Amino acid sequence: MDALRREGDPAADAVITDLVSSGKVGEVNRILREFNENDQPIPSDLPPAVRAFLQATDVLPDWADASRIAGAHDFFVDDGMHVAIVLAYGAMVSCYAAPAPSRVLSITHRLNQPHRRLAETCQFVVNMMAPDPFGSGGSFVPTIQKTRMIHAAVRHLVRASPQWDEARDGVPICQEDLLGAMLIFSVHVIDGMRRLGIAVTDQEAEDYYYIWRVAGIMLGIRPEIAPESLAEARETNALLLERHLGASPEGIELTRNLVFFYEEMIPGKAFDGIVPAMIRQVVDPSVADALQVPNPRVWTSLTAVGSRLMRQMERMEDDNRAARAVLDKAAQLLLTGSVRTLADGQRAVLNIPEGLQHGWNTAGASTGRPGCPEAGTPGGASASP
Repeated sequence: MDALRREGDPAADAVITDLVSSGKVGEVNRILREFNENDQPIPSDLPPAVRAFLQATDVLPDWADASRIAGAHDFFVDDGMHVAIVLAYGAMVSCYAAPAPSRVLSITHRLNQPHRRLAETCQFVVNMMAPDPFGSGGSFVPTIQKTRMIHAAVRHLVRASPQWDEARDGVPICQEDLLGAMLIFSVHVIDGMRRLGIAVTDQEAEDYYYIWRVAGIMLGIRPEIAPESLAEARETNALLLERHLGASPEGIELTRNLVFFYEEMIPGKAFDGIVPAMIRQVVDPSVADALQVPNPRVWTSLTAVGSRLMRQMERMEDDNRAARAVLDKAAQLLLTGSVRTLADGQRAVLNIPEGLQHGWNTAGASTGRPGCPEAGTPGGASASP
């Protein structure tokens, strides 16, 4: 693990070094904004280094199993709203419990932008959970490739900053950080769903981790360090938590800003306590304590009771369409609010891939489940450097 802190992503880092030295960063940004679909030819007017990178990284691991990837999609069609709740309330907070990545956000002036990070995370996940996300008709491969270049650009920027102490913190967004983030968005999400009382079968959990492992390797994680099974992933996650869990001024501020962002979406002040209570329900208690998440006793107790009721309703779902409708409507409303605001009161449009939107709508028609929230242009948008 110590060695992984000294290693970035050599292939992507070389591309950014070339672009910075040639002064073509702005030009590449402009071109890549229109490069959003797996089926699109790589733009011919990109610099050779960028074209070579996009060609080399448009390849699935040779062991990737289409049936496991399809299993993750089926799980997300059934429980995507609940996944999004834990991503919003748990995964982001867990990321802030590591001081070094929190310092990266401080240097890049993103401490006070939880809305943007939430929207980007949700968009990444829904692109990943589309039917056949790596194949024809999907939009996930360009999303991965551009995210990988964004990470390299941030590494370049942060390493040049006098605020970054590489001797102490290693390379920013290093291999260990990338591995930790993959485990947070997979292992922590499954565990958080179960803490909420959401029923997740062992096979669903394994498939959900599996697609994250495929995506993580395509994001530049060295294949040999990505755990092969969910059980191994949990062991690695526990090791990383032991190595890096700790309070930092940046992590505490990031968490405070996230809590404030959610509380601002709830009218009035009477229900503000539900936000920290929800966070405490879905994250490890040591993480919540380290980041000074408030502990409103009444709301924490009510949230725990709600989770027990959720378990009962989940058991009723297969036989009770009314229970399913109530449970999923609550999840839909919370997710819709979580992606509604991007900045200064503007609405965030979450672009749901067409196949995933169809799956949610079909499920809604047959079981009483709601359709997807804030659906925008089918196909999904992706980040640009």
